[in-house]
Amino acid sequence: MSETEPKKRGFFSKLFGLDQPETRPAEPAPAPLSAPLPEPPSEAVAEPADVVPAAEPEAPLAPEILLGEDAPLPIASAVPAPEPVQPRRSWWRRLRDGLSRTSSALTTGIGDLFTKRKLDAATLEDLEDILIQADLGLATSARIARAVGEGRYDKQIEPEEVKAILAREVEAILTPVATPLAIDATRKPFVILMVGVNGSGKTTTIGKLAAKLRAEGKSVMLAAGDTFRAAAIEQLKVWGERTGAEVVSGQQGADSAGLAFEALQRAKAHGTDVLLIDTAGRLQNKTGLMDELAKVVRVIRKLDAEAPHAALLVLDATVGQNAISQVEAFRETAGVSGLVMTKLDGTARGGILVALAAQFGLPVHFIGVGESVDDLEPFSARDFARAVAGLGEAA
Repeated sequence: MSETEPKKRGFFSKLFGLDQPETRPAEPAPAPLSAPLPEPPSEAVAEPADVVPAAEPEAPLAPEILLGEDAPLPIASAVPAPEPVQPRRSWWRRLRDGLSRTSSALTTGIGDLFTKRKLDAATLEDLEDILIQADLGLATSARIARAVGEGRYDKQIEPEEVKAILAREVEAILTPVATPLAIDATRKPFVILMVGVNGSGKTTTIGKLAAKLRAEGKSVMLAAGDTFRAAAIEQLKVWGERTGAEVVSGQQGADSAGLAFEALQRAKAHGTDVLLIDTAGRLQNKTGLMDELAKVVRVIRKLDAEAPHAALLVLDATVGQNAISQVEAFRETAGVSGLVMTKLDGTARGGILVALAAQFGLPVHFIGVGESVDDLEPFSARDFARAVAGLGEAA
């Protein structure tokens, strides 16, 4: 074959057209200048950024390779499924869980003491020690030990029976003091003075109480009488915004008695139902600070001889036996009329409430087992007694 003679195309060349010249599509003629521009689409749909060209199909992998231990599970959707909403726990559940540290210390000790052991004097002494360690107090611990021992010497007693006796005796002590806070509608404003030591949760308790009163349809005013801490003033303002309560406040370091007087004047002028007065936290053994609290009481009585109509002492359950001296000091200075026990969920010494009830007999209006508004509830003697003893909810 000569060099000038065209080369014959082979089979594959004819099949795929490899020897044909490359052809390019004709470019469209430009649109005339007078032609209108195309309208933009009403909604542009952008393709995902991670779209890649489809790959050549491959032989499917064996099932054992696809589903190996280290193979990631396929993702059904890029949007995570919403987490299920957890139902709000009942007050009994929150109380039982909050008192779990106290009840665990008691029930564990009772279980270890009374399992396969006959009742004798040594056993009752050991039981009394367990109750004292839970801060139930000497008198209460001796009372419960006597109740357990009645008619049971030299007999085996089950731990559950001991816990039932414990619950019964604690309920009997607490029932007389389980008193709801009563707001006298004939006194406007009904003045509530809140007192307590530093860190007892006093300002937070005021906010929670304001929320409850507002939910009952009462008008509420808050007096930021803790003028020593700027944070306390701001905290009370936040609670005022949350609850729709007016807040009377001054500068940090202002005279707290003068501020309380001004708040009472304003509450009277506005016909407010309840005035809640915050005060600075103070140690009960600091004479100067306690005198300042006494001054607050004297000053507001210049406007209302019967005010404050309630003086609530906020107690931190974690302080244990120190709460007894707090009640003694604040009752003398501010005429404490009722108690609020907070932070029961943070201690194994919740039995101190029983000791306070037995010694002073002051009404217990509320207890707190958490930080949310719903974690401050009116005190129930039966619920508290059964939760402390590790028993179920009362029928």
